[in-house]
Amino acid sequence: MPRASTSHQPSRLYHSPLSPFSRKVRLVLAEKRIEVELAEERYWEQNPELYRRNPAGKVPVLRHDGMLLAESQAICEYLDETIPNPPLMPENAAARYEVRRLCAWFDDKFNTEATRPVLNERVWKKVQKTGYPDSRVVKAGLAAIKFHIDYMHSLLEARRWLAGPSLSLADFTAAAHFSCLDYISDVDWNRSDLVTQWYATIKSRPAFRGVLADQIPGLHPAPHYALLDF
Repeated sequence: MPRASTSHQPSRLYHSPLSPFSRKVRLVLAEKRIEVELAEERYWEQNPELYRRNPAGKVPVLRHDGMLLAESQAICEYLDETIPNPPLMPENAAARYEVRRLCAWFDDKFNTEATRPVLNERVWKKVQKTGYPDSRVVKAGLAAIKFHIDYMHSLLEARRWLAGPSLSLADFTAAAHFSCLDYISDVDWNRSDLVTQWYATIKSRPAFRGVLADQIPGLHPAPHYALLDF
């Protein structure tokens, strides 16, 4: 990973407000009480500086401890290892496996089936001026959200948190995706009381305040978006 120009610079996160991967890192930074400057990155404009920071041309990129860190899961695990309190990964290997499995579930499967298609059609096409929403894609994405809520319900019937008895990176990963979709009111919170209670609990954490303050120019959040009792 490239070194930042100087280790004395304050931490800075290059991010996109409605990127679940950016939000995941923001939640971990806030939970660890790491002060960080936020720099919004319009990654679709292919700014050469973004490719200098991350050759993959993706956000988030975190400038921290004299390094430029990319890939949200790798960033979050690095932060958890270097700033161990409060812990977001369990000590037991099997429990860590379950956290990583669910992080991959949401960052891969949920993102592919729900977050990315719905946000692409309902947000990014408008922001990037690339066309109009395809209702068939949106409908399929909304159906996928219901499938995933049902899966989360089955997990929460047996666990206090998604991956086990303690809050973990799996919960922040899932909440990052759901918060993006909730901004545009595309989550059926009536489908599962357990999932709604889980989100209300994690949404009430101080770490969530910055995310709930986000405003996308020209796109207002749903009326309930920032409410802790919804």
